[in-house]
Amino acid sequence: MFCRNQTTRATVARGSALEMEIRRGKFRKSVFLDTSQDSDIQKKIDHEIRMRDGACKLLAACSQKDQALEASKSLQTCSTRIMAYMTELQRMKEAQIMQKVTRRSSDAGPMDDRHPCKGKVAISDLRIPLMWKDTEYFKNKGELHRCAVFCLVQLGGEIFDTDMVIVDRTLTDICFDNTIVFSEANPGFEMRVELYSCCSEDDYSAGSTPRKLASKLSSSLGRSAGKKFRSAMEPGPCSPVGNGGATPLLLPVPSVPGPKYHLLAHTTMSLSHIQDSFRTHDLTISGNEECSYWLPLYGSMCCRFAAQPHCMTRQVMSGCLKVKLGGEPQSWTKVYGVLKGTSLFCYHRQEDVEANVEPAFTIAINKETRIRASEKDPQSKVQNICISNQYGGEEVTHTLTSDSREDTHRWMEAFWQHFYDMSQWKQCCDDLMKIELPSPRKPTPVTPKQGSLYHEMAPLATPSSEGLLLQDNAVSAEIRALLSSYYNDSY
Repeated sequence: MFCRNQTTRATVARGSALEMEIRRGKFRKSVFLDTSQDSDIQKKIDHEIRMRDGACKLLAACSQKDQALEASKSLQTCSTRIMAYMTELQRMKEAQIMQKVTRRSSDAGPMDDRHPCKGKVAISDLRIPLMWKDTEYFKNKGELHRCAVFCLVQLGGEIFDTDMVIVDRTLTDICFDNTIVFSEANPGFEMRVELYSCCSEDDYSAGSTPRKLASKLSSSLGRSAGKKFRSAMEPGPCSPVGNGGATPLLLPVPSVPGPKYHLLAHTTMSLSHIQDSFRTHDLTISGNEECSYWLPLYGSMCCRFAAQPHCMTRQVMSGCLKVKLGGEPQSWTKVYGVLKGTSLFCYHRQEDVEANVEPAFTIAINKETRIRASEKDPQSKVQNICISNQYGGEEVTHTLTSDSREDTHRWMEAFWQHFYDMSQWKQCCDDLMKIELPSPRKPTPVTPKQGSLYHEMAPLATPSSEGLLLQDNAVSAEIRALLSSYYNDSY
């Protein structure tokens, strides 16, 4: 008992001091500035802490293997999100301090206030090939090694998880059908993909196993000694699975009994990796064949990695313009212009935009386009805007003007910002990439076994549940309902 308490105190000192500060409300007040953004992230942290508490209790109560694996997955996801939100808070604090220091510095030079637009970044069709030995895959020899795997995808302070997949030697690829979309990414983003694995062959009755063991030992040791041993094995008020305190200490994930997920592989992708096609990316593999969670990876993953900058999908600028179509001084045409993507759309009327009518004509606006302000018109004293493009080796120039000097200035500023956005998002602004948003989850029938043609011709004498995708089944629905119930009861 003495050793256990010592260990608990040491673990608490190392792992949960910061989290206790969050619970007491001192994290926000004493460390970070009291801003609306800080408050929003603090609410997210509080939410994930409650969800993690619920996952700990659920994991302790699980009596079935698939339930324990799903609960442990939720626990890992919540813990990773908490750390990501803490990092984001720290980053925001440092940025606020640096901004104040820069403003107060007397020798600070002029600051560039131009910032690139944000955009959507999506990863989908994630496939991770496996490299089984011939004797394992084709000859079906050796022990059937089965693992539960899932991916965490992080960009900034946002983290999404994929469905959990059971993997064994009947699979040639680990397939995740999720489409993960980050809606507010900067062009300098770094997206981290982590593959977690857990051996699913052991008995993961996380809540009952310690108690069963304690009961058997207590009966053999005698009533007095057995009672002491059983009390030591029972979770106490400081345990993440105990119910004995209003604010239990939040220990690190490895201290929670039950299945443990381990980082099997990871990679980091940035803007340079984006291509509007299915591509292969390198993985950094953790662990080795001696690890229980090990899977024979090729060292690569395949996915579709696309982006849609806001300048390609939203109106950058719109308003009334006059366009000179010919060489005659009077050949001006009134249009309603909309700057969006790689074009300046010119409509006859503003109502045509709302009615989705085809534009009267279009002027290309891309990285090769040259725009300049011409001399003032001697009559109106308003500068014209000249837009030049190359068409088949010939330069074509369109001249635009507006009703006032202020409107012309706004249009010129919109063009410069648009070119700046394109220069930052690079290949993402060549053409509009397609992003298919994830559809709402629906109950799906049992997924057929994923395997090779060899296994379809010669079925193995193994359970029919091998290689099934644990998605929206009764266990997942039960876990989500329990977590939701715990979250609602925590207020």
